[in-house]
Amino acid sequence: MEAASRQTRRREGPLLPSCPARRDVTVHARESQLHPIDPIESSRHLQRRLFLAAKRNRNRRFHALYDRLVRPDILWRAWREVRANAGAPGVDGVSIESIERSGVEMFLAELAVDLKAKVYRPQPVLRVEIPKPDGRSRPLGIPTVRDRVVQQACRLVLEPTFEASFSESSYGFRPRRSATQAVTRVKSVLVRDWWVVEVDIESFFDTLDHELLLDLLFRRVSDRRVLKLIRLWLQAGVFVDGRRESTIRGTPQGGVISPLLANVYLHMLDRIWETRHAGLGQLVRYADDFVIVCRRREDAKQALEVVRRVVRSLKLKLHPEKTRVVDLGRDGFDFLGFHVHKLSSKRTGRLLPYMWPSRKAMSHVRAVLHEQTSRTRLHVELPELVAGLNRIIRGWRAYFRVGNSTKKLADLDRYLRSRLWRFLSRRRSRGYLKPSAFVAWLAGSGLDAFYPPGRGRLQPCTP
Repeated sequence: MEAASRQTRRREGPLLPSCPARRDVTVHARESQLHPIDPIESSRHLQRRLFLAAKRNRNRRFHALYDRLVRPDILWRAWREVRANAGAPGVDGVSIESIERSGVEMFLAELAVDLKAKVYRPQPVLRVEIPKPDGRSRPLGIPTVRDRVVQQACRLVLEPTFEASFSESSYGFRPRRSATQAVTRVKSVLVRDWWVVEVDIESFFDTLDHELLLDLLFRRVSDRRVLKLIRLWLQAGVFVDGRRESTIRGTPQGGVISPLLANVYLHMLDRIWETRHAGLGQLVRYADDFVIVCRRREDAKQALEVVRRVVRSLKLKLHPEKTRVVDLGRDGFDFLGFHVHKLSSKRTGRLLPYMWPSRKAMSHVRAVLHEQTSRTRLHVELPELVAGLNRIIRGWRAYFRVGNSTKKLADLDRYLRSRLWRFLSRRRSRGYLKPSAFVAWLAGSGLDAFYPPGRGRLQPCTP
């Protein structure tokens, strides 16, 4: 009896509401009492087991994942991560705040019931247009909060099984990997290599083939319930100008599951390159943005032809104007917001790779700063203005500090102080602000700097 009792499996208890005074608990069948269990840790434990199982056998196919994504700890963690990312409501108009007012536990319990009964159906994605710095717009899809939670739960379960086989050259939307690492890797390879194949896939997220994607997923996941769930998201359609449009290709940018699906889709490119063409050069990919660094011109040209064939087999298309071979001895290229170029080192005289914010990135951040300090915001209280500017400054500085960006960051400091000078002058009745008064306000405002004073020879900028 004791041995049988020791082998009794633990049952998962009900989700508890998010209350700081209480801890999430589960019920142990053997002891029939409550024990504190952290749902974050239990979900991570599941992810670790899935990752190790996939790592041990690269050809293993997982057939029982649907039951795991409806687990209370997985749904609870999915909700917390969706809430942390915030975001606007979808087509149903239900916001994160309204769900919290109605009760998170009830929301997740009803969602779990629908998933277990297999009656869950996603709603169309709300399509909005995000303006680009060049005047064009980028379509962004906003799923409902309910759909975002289910997508996040699915991603928590699926991601470890694919992470075990993803390539080291892939950096986009992966745990413990970042765009900064990708750019740094490109720079390190360019110390000895000179030719770069700059690749741009035209409208990747809008033209991704559904059947091919599901076939690639099926190679790792044989649970047809999970595959059906993904198919439902792909075919849910988009809501544009008050009417629903069907989607026969692509996955919405803004969907929680979309980055993982993009990596699964382009993993075929990584695999073909590593197994057949790695001798031509080093491929570095961040989602659908990637470059290939080669030593010789002939290798770069051959690499471009290989990429054309592989991309065509994936039913995609290269952008004819943005895909090119770059000679770093004469020209540079843009990658993930950085401009990369080879210049003579002041210390050794050797040509070495340098990188700094690209012209497009500089134009974008200037536009953001201009909007924050425009006439239409003269009514904003100064502490609120400074807090908003600091969020922009710190995020931008944290990303671009890895490059040779000192001059560009100093230029932005000068630009921002000029904008603030005009902003504060307009707030005054006489329309003029003495330099001494502006410097005094700046010193006590708490405003951060793109390139803080005291580093090197850079001094604070005055108007």
